[in-house]
Amino acid sequence: MSGEPRQPARGLSVRALATIAEIMRTTSATEAGRNLGMTQPAVSRILAQVEASVGFELFYRDRGRLIPTKDGILLAAEVELALAGLRRVDSLVADIATSAVGELRVVAPPSFAEGLLPEIVASFLARFPGVRFNLDSRSAETAKMMIATRVVDCGFMKMPVDDADLHCTPLVSSGSICALVEGHPLARESVLTPELLRGAPLILLGSGRQWRSQVDTVFAGAGLRPTVAIETHTHGSACALAARGVGIAIVNALLARRYLAPPLVARPFAPDILHDYAFVTSAQSKPSRLALAFHEEARSLLAA
Repeated sequence: MSGEPRQPARGLSVRALATIAEIMRTTSATEAGRNLGMTQPAVSRILAQVEASVGFELFYRDRGRLIPTKDGILLAAEVELALAGLRRVDSLVADIATSAVGELRVVAPPSFAEGLLPEIVASFLARFPGVRFNLDSRSAETAKMMIATRVVDCGFMKMPVDDADLHCTPLVSSGSICALVEGHPLARESVLTPELLRGAPLILLGSGRQWRSQVDTVFAGAGLRPTVAIETHTHGSACALAARGVGIAIVNALLARRYLAPPLVARPFAPDILHDYAFVTSAQSKPSRLALAFHEEARSLLAA
């Protein structure tokens, strides 16, 4: 035998690894072939090719049985690790394909994030428990930038959204209500109008924003100005203040829904002010599987 070092064996195929592992388990080429859906000659041929490639015997032949050699046992341990790694890769591929793992980054207005998203996120994670979820709340302009540049995967924004870098899908529309304590004199009214609210202390949201300008416009249409007692920026705080009797909150019916518990009651506000929201992704790339699944979850729950 030559004293020159033997050349390294060529890489073993997955089929070869699986064949060796099955022979190790069964000690029979016939049984291994049956389990692998192969003929006995095919198994024997693969074994001979592997032994020729590695340069040493993996099995002793003993009356039809294949008994692992010491070298074969040593190799078998690594073969099992390699096959286990491949199975993990297959499992991960399947998980990714079904959106079962990964990370989803979402941005939404504060009141939307507090009032609606907890239920949607909980339902989504019940379907995809392996997903890491990151929820951020930012101003509309910052949210646009984060979505357009793909800092986040998707977001929710109040329409209209005029930005060529964003793709917007209408999601849900909501009217407006007045939240007030049940013992308030105006709670006897079925609908509250600017005329009925004349002089009543109001709790209003979003000074300087679209929603606030819409409220001011409705009052101006009746020749009035709202009597602003408190300004705040979330529906949760507006309803909490109204529940303490310090004023009547004019709020988005959908976003205030979770806060309408005794002693609060809700009365429709007229003329109605509509709030339209969109599911938003970057126009520069196709949404991820997780983003699409989350959109579907939000659409389904909000339509209920």
